[in-house]
Formats: sequence, C-alpha cells, structure tokens
Amino acid sequence: MKTITIEGHLRTENGKKAARQLRSQGLVPGVIYGGSAEINFHAPASSFKPLVYTQDFQLAEVTVNGKTHKCILKDLQFDKVTDLLAHVDLLELVEDKKVIATIPLKFTGTSAGVKAGGKLVTKMKALKVKTLPKYLKESIEVDLTPLELNGNIRVEDVKAEHYEVMNSPRIPIASVVMTRQLKQEEAKEEKK
Repeated sequence: MKTITIEGHLRTENGKKAARQLRSQGLVPGVIYGGSAEINFHAPASSFKPLVYTQDFQLAEVTVNGKTHKCILKDLQFDKVTDLLAHVDLLELVEDKKVIATIPLKFTGTSAGVKAGGKLVTKMKALKVKTLPKYLKESIEVDLTPLELNGNIRVEDVKAEHYEVMNSPRIPIASVVMTRQLKQEEAKEEKK
C-alpha cells in the first residue's frame, strides 16, 4: 500500500489565533488521535497534497519530534473563501484496535449484461469498513462478470475478507441497465 511521509512539528500554541498565524505562513494545523495521546502538529500545506487530492486510499507516516506515527486520513476542513486546506484530522493506527475506513471499490471483469448490449451504471465508489490495521488495503475488488442485464450487485454480494462492512447490505453498488437501442429492438420484436 502506498504510504505518504509527512514531516510535522509539534504545535506549542492552540486556538484560533495561533491556527490563523500558522495558515498565513503556508502551514496546516492538524491533529493525530486514536493512539496513546492526542498530538497537535503542523506541517507545510504542500506535504498534504498527495494524501488529500487523490481518490486512492493511502497511509500517512507523520514524524513529529522524532517519533513516527502511522495514520489514515479521517477528516479535512477547507477554507470557505479561498478553498485552501485549513485543518487535517489523522487517526493513528494501533495494531490490535479496529479502525473504520472508507476503502475505494475496484471493478474487475466484463459483465454478461454489458456484453449483451446493456450499460454499466456504478452507484458506489467506496465502502465503509471496520477492520484491524494489518488488513487495510488500497481497494476492494468487485467482480462484475456474473452481472446480468437489469441485474444488480449489492453491498451484501461483496466478498470482503477480514472486513466488517458498515454500509447497508441491500444498497446496490453496480447495475446493468438496458440502453435505448436495446429497448427499441425489444419493442420491434414484440410487434412482429
């Protein structure tokens, strides 16, 4: 799994005024929680770009005062006017403590319904799962091969080993719908 390295510095002052001052220097305040103690830190805005502006699920190794913390991105806040990154929340991964993460779906295979002329419609891009840190991975694979015309693949159909899926099991992830051309051909067949 891809890991982003961020060099952070411990924040000495907290509060709005201190955070505003950091942002004016091109730094982003952040917090690491979930471990033994909460750590308030700051780092250059540019160091967060590969972690924030991507669809991929990645780990972050944040070094603060010589100690490295393995984390996942939990929450972001952007400035309402400038749209610049204003604050980052990271969750520290603890070996024997389950975490909740949103992991992207990776669709594989060609659906039987698409081969028959249908159109694939993906309705979800990621699943919310609860698992131990050692089982975290970049994506969850979903095989589309058995998907028929007018069929659905639901959350309950996804085989996610070691994962407790937090999404409702009946929600469709992907479906194959009839195209207009197929409907017209079917209507012609019925008229004959």
